[in-house]
Amino acid sequence: MNLLATIGRLMFAYLFIMSGVAHLAKLEAMTGYAKYKKVPAAKFFVALTGVVILGGGISVALGIYADLGTLAIFLFCVAAALKRHNYWSETTSESKMTESVAFNKDIALAGAALILFVVIGRHANIGWDITSPFFNFK
Repeated sequence: MNLLATIGRLMFAYLFIMSGVAHLAKLEAMTGYAKYKKVPAAKFFVALTGVVILGGGISVALGIYADLGTLAIFLFCVAAALKRHNYWSETTSESKMTESVAFNKDIALAGAALILFVVIGRHANIGWDITSPFFNFK
């Protein structure tokens, strides 16, 4: 079971590690999209969120205060869903559908991160780790 939990954790973290790298490596392109979505200080927030999700993903993958990593991922996913994927304000049916899918994905990932946050905080066995959780929910 330990191996399965570790594999699941690595699969979850992979998305955020790769997305964080993309935020930073494709900063200009991501900034353009953020400006289109009317994000203030777009370049700053693209870089900031890139660092947050990259750090969160690495934290979860390596088990270094993974509860804090999942909390960062949770906050990012909720903010991204509400600010970047606000399908209710789109005007075309195609963009509504695209943003709706992205919104639902982010909300589901936020839910998974929140569950993982609680599970880690309760010191459940979710595979190998380097540090104990920062929070203790026992």
